[in-house]
Amino acid sequence: MNPFGLIKNFPIRYKLLFIYSFCFLIIISLSSLIIYFIVKQNVKKNIESELKNSTSAILNTVKTAVSVSIKNRLRGVAEKNYDIIQHLYDRQKKGDFSLEEAKARAIDIILCQKIGISGYICILDGKGRVLKHPKKTLEGLDISDHQFVREMIAKKNGYIEYFWKNPEDAMARPKALYLNYFEPWDWMITVSSYRKEFSKLVEINDFKEGILSLQFGKTGYSYVMDTRGKMIIHPELPGINVFEDKRFPNRFFQNMMKRKNGKLIYSWKNPKEKKHRKKLVIFNYIPEYEWIVASSSYLDEFYFPLGTIRHFIILVGVASLIIFIPITFILSSTITKPLQSLMTRFNQDIAGGFSNRAVKMESSDEVGQLTFYYNSFMNKLATYDRELLTEIQDRRQAQEALKESEEKYRSVMEAVPDPIVVYDMEGRVTYMNPAFTKVFGYTLEDSLGKTMDHFVPKAHWKETMEGIGTILKGEILPRVETKRMAKNGQLIDVTTRGSVYRDKNKNPIGSVITHRDISEVKHLEKAIMETGEKERQAIGNDLHDDLCPHLIGIEGLTKVLKKKAEGQSPGAAQLSDKITQLIKEAISKTRRLARGLCPVYYTHGLVSSLEDLVTTTRMLHQVDCQLKTDDGIEIKNHMVTLNLYHIAGEAVRNAIRHGDATTIVISLKIREDQFSFLIQDNGKGMDPEIHHNGMGLRIINYRAKMIGASLMISSDRKTGTRIKLAMPLAALTDPLV
Repeated sequence: MNPFGLIKNFPIRYKLLFIYSFCFLIIISLSSLIIYFIVKQNVKKNIESELKNSTSAILNTVKTAVSVSIKNRLRGVAEKNYDIIQHLYDRQKKGDFSLEEAKARAIDIILCQKIGISGYICILDGKGRVLKHPKKTLEGLDISDHQFVREMIAKKNGYIEYFWKNPEDAMARPKALYLNYFEPWDWMITVSSYRKEFSKLVEINDFKEGILSLQFGKTGYSYVMDTRGKMIIHPELPGINVFEDKRFPNRFFQNMMKRKNGKLIYSWKNPKEKKHRKKLVIFNYIPEYEWIVASSSYLDEFYFPLGTIRHFIILVGVASLIIFIPITFILSSTITKPLQSLMTRFNQDIAGGFSNRAVKMESSDEVGQLTFYYNSFMNKLATYDRELLTEIQDRRQAQEALKESEEKYRSVMEAVPDPIVVYDMEGRVTYMNPAFTKVFGYTLEDSLGKTMDHFVPKAHWKETMEGIGTILKGEILPRVETKRMAKNGQLIDVTTRGSVYRDKNKNPIGSVITHRDISEVKHLEKAIMETGEKERQAIGNDLHDDLCPHLIGIEGLTKVLKKKAEGQSPGAAQLSDKITQLIKEAISKTRRLARGLCPVYYTHGLVSSLEDLVTTTRMLHQVDCQLKTDDGIEIKNHMVTLNLYHIAGEAVRNAIRHGDATTIVISLKIREDQFSFLIQDNGKGMDPEIHHNGMGLRIINYRAKMIGASLMISSDRKTGTRIKLAMPLAALTDPLV
């Protein structure tokens, strides 16, 4: 709904108040929204930045603390075992037991220890050979080719991280060790553990307080959990597995486990809190320990200042509107009062006629200028009033004359027996006479203002568009033979003629198209052609079946006469041979004439006739003539067979006689519901625009129209001449009337 449409009848002061107030509210609202969302985005960005920085700091703290814790743990075990070996060494020196017994006791103590689940202590000599190992299969192996062993030999003491693969392992795993070298025995005592088990060796209390001391907003905090859902460090839920505790929704925790790193917004309530609130968490993954370090904060605690901003904006808007209303009324009254006075005078002048009474100007502002224009307008209006009465009288007379002229021409067009339709320049119908409705079935009521695209069959669109182009150029379209589709779907043979009609400035404003129904004429032409073909057939049959046997009989009698004349007169025998030769020639000519009058296609079909034409062309003219046809083509319409054969013969003769062709291809194809007949040669071509009056092309065009086929001829010197006929498949079976 248009809000301004509701106030179009309000007084000006209310319109000004409404428009100004509406614009003011829009400006205030947009400004407030922009400020609100900018502040909100900045707050959100600051929250995320703070949480991200805190999470990264916690991540580094945890990694550092864990690394130090692991290092101290391994170091403590290594130094403790070093002290044990030193103690045994000192007793051996005192003679308490032998060197072998001291080493055996030391080995028993060392190999019985485990670090975590799979961590252990082993002993290497100073050259990197394994002396003692929990796995007996490794004892005696020289592993000095490993980088970390070379580093051990070089350092003798210290912390080393490396990758190690036991024989039963599929691949190397990250590992760490602490090394102490006992020089008297040339032992390198290594305390090692896989980094995946570091979490079992970590002292959480070393960094727990540092993480719990972090706070964001009023109640935001950081926490650490493992991938199985257990809270390792949490201010409210230490040691609780949130996947197993039904008090807590675990969907977002599962999402964290899946993503490993990123941020989430979720609904959360700690046990001591009253309701769920939206919370933002930034989290990172420590793969070595399978821990997730996260920092979280409730969004409402950070967005609290936005509520204050929102209330302040509303208060300012309401206060401004209260001040704005009386100011608008005061300003509008300085405009509306002079206008009301001017309208009162205007009503008096209209009621009393154009009296040419001037209104006094009391100011020089816009209202004063309006008064001046009013006075000028009233003076001119009195003059125009008199002139308008005269012009109205003249126009009334011209309209009566125009109406009389239109009625006369309409009567003429309605009396014309040929269908007439009138279009505007966009091709929309503006008039059609009763003859058009009678012939084609379309009425003016149904077609007025519409295009008649459905009136033109698809096969005749090209020639129709060419005719429209001729008319739009301002030229007269000569009478053209074509087809049009009636309202009931029937195709009607017509001739069309058209021209443009113009306005008084000689500009074209439409076109007039006249149609003439030539269906009866076409039927008569087809009947005459069929009659002629029947007569040709009858004459051919008579020549072949009557005259030829008669001449053959005469030839036989002549041979008998020759035998009887032999020995009696030499001249009589020669004369008999001459008569026999002449009769043979007469028989040959009669057969050729009979074949010409009654071709083979009439009795054997189009394909058989075309094959005979191809064979004859090859023999008589030494031309590579070919026939290509799709399977299943059957033409039952005699007139179609007859005319296609004659068209093919005329095209072949033209290609040889005028095109000097050496290759001719005749093709019959079926594509969907269309049948196409194509003759293609490789001759020197022709210009259809120049040779279109030639007898051959005229005969081809005439025969194509007789069977309702569309004809397309293309030709140039490179590709030769191409003649294509197209027609519906229905025309091959339905006899033409």
